[in-house]
Amino acid sequence: MKILRTVSDLQEFTRRAREDGKSVGLVPTMGALHAGHISLMKEARRNNDTVVASVFVNPTQFNNKEDLATYPRTEEADCRLLEQAGVDAAFIPAVEEVYPSQDSASPVHVFDLGAVAEVMEGAMRPGHFQGVAQIVSRLMRWAAPDRAYFGEKDFQQIAVIRRMVLTEKIPVEVVACPILREADGLALSSRNVRLSAEARKTAPGIYEALKASVPYSQEHTVAETREFVESRINALPGCETEYYAIVDALTMQPVDDWNSPHGVQGCITVYCGGVRLIDNINYRKAGA
Repeated sequence: MKILRTVSDLQEFTRRAREDGKSVGLVPTMGALHAGHISLMKEARRNNDTVVASVFVNPTQFNNKEDLATYPRTEEADCRLLEQAGVDAAFIPAVEEVYPSQDSASPVHVFDLGAVAEVMEGAMRPGHFQGVAQIVSRLMRWAAPDRAYFGEKDFQQIAVIRRMVLTEKIPVEVVACPILREADGLALSSRNVRLSAEARKTAPGIYEALKASVPYSQEHTVAETREFVESRINALPGCETEYYAIVDALTMQPVDDWNSPHGVQGCITVYCGGVRLIDNINYRKAGA
């Protein structure tokens, strides 16, 4: 596996692949890799001739400086996992390489992300999705991949990226990959390592509540289902729901009933022992 540190090296690597008639799959990450990330790499490996993964803790998507400072950085371990997953090249740049001017602090380009970026994470973390768009758009333009892979744990983020790709006219297919979970149901996340032993025992209760709410929703309203989930999770020791939104699975806007033609998704953020965890679950498929 090659390690690429500069934009020019990344561009040269993918240019040569395309000249050889090879398709390119891109997997953007912030490192601290786990099995969920590796599942994205393997999906990219199955569907592309060449796979490039980025490892970059992107400062523009953090609106909490402490969160940025404490985000785990494990480059050596990450590279071992990437190589084992069959990745051809890892793009691991310095901040100055990605943001060579002051726009890492105040981005020059403002993306038209629409209403999908204004609710849930967009409301709770002002500027977060603009920061995501900053890095993902750059990676896509530099690598010029055929496909880019993202995990559905960040369900709203995928909707935002699809909007960004559309408005910026970037010719790439955005591929959403299923959430990978621990045996007890906890969604895999780089943040899980920050859970105390007690919080780690409690955290699977988040998904248990979400799962239980699916059959409950068959005979109850959206409002009743939301209350069902929130009350169960808030009853868990050390857990507090920041928000639970039941939304149209395409537009991310809240719904009042189960009849959205795009499907219905429940998206949640919970503070568990002080660690902010996100998860989501599908209630109705598109067209159902």
